[in-house]
Amino acid sequence: MIPSSGRRFDRVTILFLMLVAVGFIVATLDVRSEQDSVANVLREGTQSMLTPLQKGVNWFANPVVGFVDAASNIAGLRDENERLRAQLRETEAQLRETEALEETVAQLELINGLEVAGELTTVTARMYASGPTAFDNVRYIDKGAKDGIVAGQAVVDEDGLVGRVDLVSANDSRIRLITDPIVSVGVRVQSTNETGIVSGRGDGPLRLEMFRAKEPVRAGSLVVTDGSRFPPGIVVGVVRNDADAEVGFVLRTDIDPAARLSKVDYVKIVVGWSPIDKAVEDAGDDVTSTTVPDSSSTTTTDPHEGEG
Repeated sequence: MIPSSGRRFDRVTILFLMLVAVGFIVATLDVRSEQDSVANVLREGTQSMLTPLQKGVNWFANPVVGFVDAASNIAGLRDENERLRAQLRETEAQLRETEALEETVAQLELINGLEVAGELTTVTARMYASGPTAFDNVRYIDKGAKDGIVAGQAVVDEDGLVGRVDLVSANDSRIRLITDPIVSVGVRVQSTNETGIVSGRGDGPLRLEMFRAKEPVRAGSLVVTDGSRFPPGIVVGVVRNDADAEVGFVLRTDIDPAARLSKVDYVKIVVGWSPIDKAVEDAGDDVTSTTVPDSSSTTTTDPHEGEG
């Protein structure tokens, strides 16, 4: 058997060695603690052990966070783009309104600066409606009998003859354009000083007919009113094609209207003119009663409604 004193000796030796090891560790920590505390040393040790794990987490998490941030940024950019598009649409609408207003002012300046031959009295009006179909060569203006408008008066713009008034109510009137087949205009070809009749054909150019022509008519010649039904000197149009005068035959050719009828907005009505042949024309017309589409719903007599 091993004596008990030997076992005690082993225990004492082991205990002594353990104490020596602990003292060595404590001494080591004390030496390092001159610059860093024990807590800092422990913290650094812990960080050293966790650094690889942290790198792994960052390697996995960074792309996910980047994707989420990118998605958020895309949503924000979409909202910003939509807001900018709305602002652009609003700005474009305002620009169109401004351009329309500038065009209206320009037209008013032109029409107000228009002088009718003979210094005749005129009334400025605006077209506000057309006929019920595209085939109706009529327009409606916002001036009527209260403004001195009567049926038969000439309607002009800055380019030339637009038509004639054929129906009047208290506050509105109807204009029949020169392209209407029932409208005829006595004209004079300026290059030859010979007269003829210009008639509408519903669509396309006007038709010039000269029954006693002695000279040919050339393309580009200006055609003006001769003063029979409309005041003299109003531009009607320009000859489109050459035409030769032949004895016993009617000279016929086409006329391009001077007025841009599809774009007419403001017009002037010549209220100070009485056509010399109006009484003769009225005697042969059927008199009818009708109304202009107007809030006042005033009925008036149209001396030319039976033409056509």
